[in-house]
Amino acid sequence: MKRLILASILLIIQPSFSQKLIDLKGLKEKLETEVPNRSPQKNILTKIQIGTIYESNGFYSNALMYYNQILNCYKSKEKDSLYVIVNNKIGSIYNTTKQYKNALSFLTEASIISEKLNYKIGLANALNLMGANYEKQGDYLKALQFENKSLGYLSPKLHKFETANVYENIGSIYEDLLQFDKASSYYQKAYSFFKGTETKEEANILNNLADIHRKKNELNTAIQITGQSLNLAKKINDNHLQESAYKDFAKVYALKEDYKKAYVFRIEAEKFKEKALINENKNQINLLLTDFEIDRKESQIKILEEQAKSGKTQFLLLFILAGSTIIIMLLVYWSIRKKRIANLKIRNYEQQQLQAELNQKWIEEKNMQKNLELKTATLSNYSLHIAQKNKILADLSFKLKSIASRKTINHESLIKDLYSEIDFTLQQENEWQDFNIFFEEIHPNYIKNLSSAAIEDLSPTELKLGILLRLNMSSKEIASILRVTPDSVRVARHRFRKKLPIDSKKELVNFLLEL
Repeated sequence: MKRLILASILLIIQPSFSQKLIDLKGLKEKLETEVPNRSPQKNILTKIQIGTIYESNGFYSNALMYYNQILNCYKSKEKDSLYVIVNNKIGSIYNTTKQYKNALSFLTEASIISEKLNYKIGLANALNLMGANYEKQGDYLKALQFENKSLGYLSPKLHKFETANVYENIGSIYEDLLQFDKASSYYQKAYSFFKGTETKEEANILNNLADIHRKKNELNTAIQITGQSLNLAKKINDNHLQESAYKDFAKVYALKEDYKKAYVFRIEAEKFKEKALINENKNQINLLLTDFEIDRKESQIKILEEQAKSGKTQFLLLFILAGSTIIIMLLVYWSIRKKRIANLKIRNYEQQQLQAELNQKWIEEKNMQKNLELKTATLSNYSLHIAQKNKILADLSFKLKSIASRKTINHESLIKDLYSEIDFTLQQENEWQDFNIFFEEIHPNYIKNLSSAAIEDLSPTELKLGILLRLNMSSKEIASILRVTPDSVRVARHRFRKKLPIDSKKELVNFLLEL
């Protein structure tokens, strides 16, 4: 069992592409020339390694061909940890190609066999991949259940890579759920395993952390972390990671309304995207040529065996071989050219779309600013109008009461009716209700936030006082609107302040402006 576990760990190591080609040649030669002398277990391990090379370069059908050959070997063979590894690899490919139902069947098989064998790392990887499967389908509850189960079978000291991968997946789930603090916590846990390793994994987790800070509108922190990720991506010369970092910069500077920088970084991202595509195409061509070279060697061996029998057959085979080579090269060249033209069109379209979106956002923000300034000015005028009206009506009511107290025979009844009607008007709440509705349009959620922040329940009068203070009105103006004396306003402010969690050195108005 230890030997098989060691083999599964070795599969995680990612060699350079040139080394992969050398390995592919050697592995295929072993598989074809030494099969009779090798144990079935070694043949299976060789096929897993070949499949892994194809899988890492995006040739999923080639990888699946080798993995399925391995599964066929187990129809009459007792299942072991290599069987679990292969099922997990097939499940991972189906996850990547969005064939989620197919993926679950292989991952479920891997988990069942792992439990029977007590193969904890295989079970942990199966559960981790099942969690990723449900996350991609939007079933976040099930995804979290499987990821947490996976953690239960892992030892952080022995399984650093696997543990970090699970933490990163959980962080991704919470990010999808917009629970950014939890997402950040799990990304930090994952980062602790790779910090200082100068690997792709470290750069990728830094990108994830930067995304969280950007979504939390912590833009300066996002810029700092993205810079770390970019420096690391440059150091390890990874085009995809550099593309990702420049895209993140573009998003952050767009949020900061620095659209020139956002555009420059977007262009840089597109450059590295094209570099990555060209590099991938080169690698795929080299892999195809290596495959072709291996197949050609096998064909040449067969030709030599048949040469004595038929010279004509040899010539025909060589002709077909040469023709096939030319056709393959032409097809590859045509495919690369077609991809490049398509990507160039997409890049131009995306640049135009980004510029249009940036222009539209700038116009919308300008209009919103103008509307806000207009509404704020109108609200201030409206509040002053209420104060002025109340003062005039109060003065008029006082004068009429004075006249009525003289007992004028002919006008007493009429004047009493008049000041009673004025007092009734002063008591009406219609204007205040209109004012309150208008205030809510400009400062939504302010009253709700104020009530939530209060240590004790606030009375309706205290809520009115909070609104008027939020408009930065003086005690005299507030007294006029509420029809009380300025001294009463000062007392009310003192009681109002006691009900709020304010530091003794902080101004009440400043606290209210922050809500």
